[in-house]
Amino acid sequence: MKRIFKGDQSIRVRLILKLLIIILFTISILEVSLITFVGQYFYKNTEDIITNQVMVSADLYNSYFSNSTLEDNILDNVDVFWKQTNAQVQILNTDGKLIMDSLGATSEEYIKSVDVKKAIGGEKGKWVGNVNYYDHKVMAVSYPLKSYDETVGVIRFISSMEDVESSIYSISLVFIVIGSAVLIISGIVTWFAAKNIIYPVRALTITAEKMAEGNYYIRNTKVKDDEIGKLSDTLNYMAEEILKKDKLKNEFISSVSHELRTPLTSIKGWTVTLGYDLEDKEVIKDGLSIIEKECDRLTEMVEELLDFSKFVSGKVSLQKVSIDIIDIISYIDRYMSPRAQREHIDLLVSVEDNIPKVYLDVNRMKQVFINLLDNALKFTPKEGKVTIKAYAKADELNVVIIDTGSGISKKDLPRIKEKFYKGKSSKSQNGIGLSICDEIIKLHEGKFIIESEEGNGTVVKVILPLKDKISIGI
Repeated sequence: MKRIFKGDQSIRVRLILKLLIIILFTISILEVSLITFVGQYFYKNTEDIITNQVMVSADLYNSYFSNSTLEDNILDNVDVFWKQTNAQVQILNTDGKLIMDSLGATSEEYIKSVDVKKAIGGEKGKWVGNVNYYDHKVMAVSYPLKSYDETVGVIRFISSMEDVESSIYSISLVFIVIGSAVLIISGIVTWFAAKNIIYPVRALTITAEKMAEGNYYIRNTKVKDDEIGKLSDTLNYMAEEILKKDKLKNEFISSVSHELRTPLTSIKGWTVTLGYDLEDKEVIKDGLSIIEKECDRLTEMVEELLDFSKFVSGKVSLQKVSIDIIDIISYIDRYMSPRAQREHIDLLVSVEDNIPKVYLDVNRMKQVFINLLDNALKFTPKEGKVTIKAYAKADELNVVIIDTGSGISKKDLPRIKEKFYKGKSSKSQNGIGLSICDEIIKLHEGKFIIESEEGNGTVVKVILPLKDKISIGI
């Protein structure tokens, strides 16, 4: 039980980890997207505000001060340029030389940043970066100053991004907290969900281990009609089938033991009898004849068991040859006719003309037909009739054996070809003859059909592919 629990925990942990990784990956992508969007929104909003302010100042200059030189306007109207904003204001000439800075006196400094270059070219320019007199990033927006449509200088507004960065950070922190809370809640929910998933698996494992220990009477309780529920049904069905097969195996062993005991008892009895009476030749003759027949019967039973063992282990290989079915049917007729005559049963043979050759293992198919005819004769009473028909239909050879015997009950018919299954009739034997026939026919890629009704005889059909149909795969 302890080992099962560890396996249960391992599956649960793996399941939870995989789900949490998926959730974490999804939340991370979502939060990165949201934070990026928020950052872009704040930066764009700041750029728009600075742009509006710088354009107002530039338009004011273009409208009212363009008649004088840039240097004269700076000396006479310097306050006009920074009344529109709280940002740092710089005025540069077309060479990028700093003429005026709202933070201090003019300087001989030349500014060659991207925004200044674009403004000198007559367009608005923007630049975001760090300067040596601020601890935070700044955004600079430059705009051309024109006189009669000619650029005479550049006005540049520089704004600290401290507040913007702080707002972005605060919002990002909120997103991260929310994402972490979602991840924790998802982990808790996943833990209980995994428990509900693993519990049926754990119960199924316990049931399987008990079955492995030999307890086939235990059954697993299906919780839900899902994949695990279907596995539970399959496990229960497997246990039922094992019990059925085990029962059939025990019945088979019992039947074989009984059938082996009968000839051995007869052989031993006659051996003892012959040991006491060696004078009466007639008794000796009868005794030896019975011993011979019982030995043949034992040999036949042992060969059948060996055949069965080969089929179960998959060690049977067919020796196929091309042959006319009439040759096999004629052999079966000669082989079984004396017995039919002894038992006063009419054995009729009907073979259609011009049947194409078939590709099969002659000895194995003789074994099949002899076994089927043996059953037909065994269950057909005196004055009854057994018919063998052979004909071609739709590229298939049909061999049909019809008897007027006792038939097979509805209960036995579906299971008559099962291994070890022994019918309820007193004439039924060890229950492997028909299963061997079924295996041989399957190896020939054929069909084995039994139709019967209790009291109305039996029809057995053996359908085999003709040589022309299967020669492609030879």
